[in-house]
Amino acid sequence: MPVHRPLIVSIAILPIVLAGCALFEQRPPSVVAVPQPGITSEGGQLQIPLGSGVYFCELGRSVLVRRNEKNTRMIELDWQGKRRTLLRYDSSSGLPRYEDRQNGLLWIDLPWKSVLMNARTGQPLANECKLS
Repeated sequence: MPVHRPLIVSIAILPIVLAGCALFEQRPPSVVAVPQPGITSEGGQLQIPLGSGVYFCELGRSVLVRRNEKNTRMIELDWQGKRRTLLRYDSSSGLPRYEDRQNGLLWIDLPWKSVLMNARTGQPLANECKLS
């Protein structure tokens, strides 16, 4: 069976084409951690300065958060007419995680949104909460 000349040429130039692609390969830029203003890390846990006040959430819900300036590992949270004290516990991600383990409340605290969850079931109680 005769081999066609275009096939031989294609096979012959394939290494040249691949080498050219390697020369022009676009590599993604190196990922560099850029420090954010006010955000620090202590023992692998992020310290994010966030304010006190009313957080407005989806479905018309709201949560009042009071931060203790003397003890940053504690917040007071008003939810459904009751004031609860939540303590910060270390998280594997380093993100701020406050819990009232006795009453099963969990507050995940982020600059762009926060969420209040039932710590026992993992169900959100107030989602997409933002400080007004």
